[in-house]
Amino acid sequence: MGVDIIVSAGVLRDYLARIYQAAGAPPATARVVADSLTAANLRGVDSHGAQLMVFYVERILTGDIDPRAEGRVVSESGCTMVYDGQNGIGQRISEICCEHAARMARERGAAVVSARESNHFGAAAYWAHKIAAAGQIGIVCCNASTIVPPWQGREARLGTNPISMAAPGPWLLDMATSTVAMNRIHKAHMEGLRSIPRGWALDAGGVETTDTEAAIQGMPMPLGGYKGSGLGMMVEILCSVLSGGATREGVFGIHVRGRKSRASQVFIAIDVARFLPLAEFTSRLEHLVAYVKSSQPAPGYSEVLVAGDPEWRMEAERLRDGIPLGRGTWNKLAETARKVGVTPPEIAAG
Repeated sequence: MGVDIIVSAGVLRDYLARIYQAAGAPPATARVVADSLTAANLRGVDSHGAQLMVFYVERILTGDIDPRAEGRVVSESGCTMVYDGQNGIGQRISEICCEHAARMARERGAAVVSARESNHFGAAAYWAHKIAAAGQIGIVCCNASTIVPPWQGREARLGTNPISMAAPGPWLLDMATSTVAMNRIHKAHMEGLRSIPRGWALDAGGVETTDTEAAIQGMPMPLGGYKGSGLGMMVEILCSVLSGGATREGVFGIHVRGRKSRASQVFIAIDVARFLPLAEFTSRLEHLVAYVKSSQPAPGYSEVLVAGDPEWRMEAERLRDGIPLGRGTWNKLAETARKVGVTPPEIAAG
């Protein structure tokens, strides 16, 4: 599909914000969406980066999402809150919920904000990191459309249901409960790749496949067999069951037209200072990370990494050298931009 396009984070962030605002999102919301997608690209999580703007815009233009909805507090009791997103943009609803979670944790030591009737919110790590930046431990989960079969099943019953945890210090976990997020398969398809790695997906009949087209029509595999299924159900309980949101049959992804997403999310904040001074916590976490990484590397590896290491290294590299976007992704993005009257920036190929 041709060489990559290289774009700076600032140019990409501005471009995405202009596209989403032209599609109908309020300026401040367009900026936070653009920032969340650019942050994913910077960290090397390209499946949750700029390519998603193509689908986000389609959902506004087809009326599947209300770009100006702010949601409302359904209930707040003690350290808990239920929030109704009213089909608003996922990043805007998540921004509000993170603010509530951080506030309640400062006031009460911990907080659990359960959101329903929301939409795709990008990479979960972006929101867990927002909570961590407030000096708190942030745990964020989200349910997703029904595309993953349970362990020993051949029909989809669960979502990719990501889990993220961030803490003040050098550790940030972000993982799907399927082997890969479905957006990685869609990215491969957008880039014209005919095959994907073994272990990523099943075809429509429940048989493992490396064919990209068959995977698009099929299902991502659960992570680690029954363990992935268990984690996926754990996320579902914390998100849709706890919030009173849509159950499995009523949740739809960003690739489905004519349906509200009805996604549910949970934002958990734990105020570190209620346990010990923040500096002491960070020091203890750094010691733990250093101890884990001091292990002798296994054959074939040069070092031991912990959650967050590859992404932070990639972020430093891409801030310095620019973000590479596949030609297929860039062309789709340009097509979407022109659809809403935005002129793509002039960028040289890498």
